[in-house]
Amino acid sequence: MNHSILRSLACLALLGIASAGTVQAQAPAAAKLPDFTGIVQKNAPAVVNVEARYNGERQGNSRSMRGQTMPGQGMPDDQQAEILRRFFGMPMMPSPQDQKHTSLGSGFIISGDGYILTNNHVVDHADKVTVRLQDQRTLTAKVIGTDPTYDIALLKVDAGGSLPAVTLGDSRSLKPGQWVLAIGSPFGFDYTVTQGIVSAVGRNLGQRDQPYTSFIQTDVPINRGNSGGPLFDLQGRVVGVNSQIYSNTGTYSGVAFSIPIDVAMNAVQQLKSKGYVSRGMLGVTVQPVDDDMVKAFGLDNSVGAAVVDVTAGSGAAKAGIQSGDVILAYDGRAVQQAADLPPLVGMTKPGSKVPMEILRNGKKQTLEVAIGEASRDRNAMNGQGAAPSLASSGSTALGLTVQSIDDDTRTQLGLKPGQGVVIGDITGPVAAQAGLQAGDVILMVNQQEVGSVAEFEAATKGVKAGSTVLLLVRRDGQSSFIGLTVPDADGK
Repeated sequence: MNHSILRSLACLALLGIASAGTVQAQAPAAAKLPDFTGIVQKNAPAVVNVEARYNGERQGNSRSMRGQTMPGQGMPDDQQAEILRRFFGMPMMPSPQDQKHTSLGSGFIISGDGYILTNNHVVDHADKVTVRLQDQRTLTAKVIGTDPTYDIALLKVDAGGSLPAVTLGDSRSLKPGQWVLAIGSPFGFDYTVTQGIVSAVGRNLGQRDQPYTSFIQTDVPINRGNSGGPLFDLQGRVVGVNSQIYSNTGTYSGVAFSIPIDVAMNAVQQLKSKGYVSRGMLGVTVQPVDDDMVKAFGLDNSVGAAVVDVTAGSGAAKAGIQSGDVILAYDGRAVQQAADLPPLVGMTKPGSKVPMEILRNGKKQTLEVAIGEASRDRNAMNGQGAAPSLASSGSTALGLTVQSIDDDTRTQLGLKPGQGVVIGDITGPVAAQAGLQAGDVILMVNQQEVGSVAEFEAATKGVKAGSTVLLLVRRDGQSSFIGLTVPDADGK
């Protein structure tokens, strides 16, 4: 081989041009990378943009502010972004005057007759909901039902014909490392496609308002406006509903969470059939097994859920579960940590009998437990399986209205006779900023028990600007104190 040929080959190598033999060696590795174009082309027509309108200012909570877009938020405040806004406008962005009354999210059509799945926090308390299809048709959507605990909302539109629908998959088969794909409307940019992998499954976030959900964790870029949109696997099947991100800035930071589609569809079927979602109740309070407990319980490691308390009369009590037992498995599924138990119990149909493996005094045994029904604090008064209220009133200073509760509803919620009033609506920023929600039960005001609207009015009558009111609030069977500080004339 002469020197000119050698020089030519060297130049080709420097330019990144390899020989035919080298290309053949690299081709199999490149072929393993997924091509998402087919999934997008097939499923994009079944993804919708969801717009919720409010007559007053939107009632926010910590989850909604993490999950969906408040129009205009999250865009860079630099010269380039300003030029983009000035000459091209923000896509689907309402005017600044309308921003306090609008929220945007995503959704997807689950059946050709117009049923659409999205997040509850996208449409929560909306006065009007519309969806925009890929063909640019805008349709008014009826909210069939919502479940705040699972953060699921079911919408229905009438398009005058069959609509394209997604194919549903099985989220239980997901494994860390699998490729997944999201389609949604981050910041109002419709039909944005992002991809990543499953980072973890069965992730419990330990949130007070969502203890029954084991999330799919991914590194798929998700931002405000993606909430309610679908998460697809490589077969083009929906395996999750994009719901939340973990971020200190309010924008994507590499960690996103989706509601498993089997959990979401369980809620959908119940909302269709009876208007509310039932969840199983075991009747125990559990805590993690720490290192100090491992030796005492005779465990090899810190697995399981340690039973702290057993509710009298519950299925657990009747089955013989005792304080100090460690729950190792529920209905054939291992309980690795305490947080694993609530989602498993919640998905169990009330009235079912379930085998549970426990450890007691160093010995394993299996007990059969009849599962009860969890209280529906939040669903009880929002039009989904609600019992009639006896009276209602409100507190302008605290920013909420309350309703009396009848005896049947108290029994259903696990309350004592004459105990508590339920929040009917959030009407102002004080209650909203404290995280209170419709359906929460107020048991005490400034350590004074309240059991009627009249008692609530008497307890809050002397509230003045600048004062702090301490409420004992019950939600999903758990009680906690929440302080509400009434702003002064300067709004401080």
